[in-house]
Amino acid sequence: MLMLRSRARMRRAAVSHPSFLSRSVQTSSSEHFRAERETRRLHRRASLKSEVRKLNVVHLLIWLLVAAQVTVSHLHLVSHDTVSTPYQWEYPYLLSVLPLLCSSLSLPKNNISYLVLSMISAGLFSVAPLIYGGMEMFPVAQQLYRHGKAYRFIFGFSAVTVMYLIMVVAVQVHAWQLYYMKKLLDSWFDATQEKKKK
Repeated sequence: MLMLRSRARMRRAAVSHPSFLSRSVQTSSSEHFRAERETRRLHRRASLKSEVRKLNVVHLLIWLLVAAQVTVSHLHLVSHDTVSTPYQWEYPYLLSVLPLLCSSLSLPKNNISYLVLSMISAGLFSVAPLIYGGMEMFPVAQQLYRHGKAYRFIFGFSAVTVMYLIMVVAVQVHAWQLYYMKKLLDSWFDATQEKKKK
C-alpha cells in the first residue's frame, strides 16, 4: 500500500515538475555510464594480468634453461665437450628469478609495491646481464662468423649461437614484461586514486 502511494507521488511530481523526471533520467544514465566504464577498466586489468602471467611463464622457462646449463657444468654431470662452461653473464642472470617472484606475488592482490620492486629489479637482474652478455659473446660470435671456429658446444651446437638465440628471446620477453607491468601499474594507481576521492 505504501509502495503504491510513493509511486503515485512520484508520478504526480513527474507530471507537475518535468525537471524532476529529467534529473532522475540523467542520474540513472550517468550511473550506467560509470558502471560501464568500471567494467571496461576491470576487463582491461584482467587482460593485462593475463599477459604478464604468460610472459612470466616464458621467463621461467628461459631461467630454467640457463640454470640447467650452470648446474650441469658445475656439478660435472656431463663432460664440457657436451655442455660447455657458462658465460659470465649467466651467473647474474640467475638473479632474474627475484623480479619474477615479485611480479607473481603482486598479481593476486594488486600489490603496487611488489610490482614496482619487480620493475626495478628487472632492469638490474634481467636486462643488465643480457646487455653485458651481448658484449661478452660478441668477439666469439665474430670469430665464428669470420673463421667458422667454435670452441664451446652445447649438445653439438655452437654454444654462442644457442646462447644468442636464448638472449634474443629473453630481451623480447623482458621488454614486453616491463611494458605490460607499466600499463598495469598505471591502471592500479588510477584505481587507488579514485578510491581515495570517494
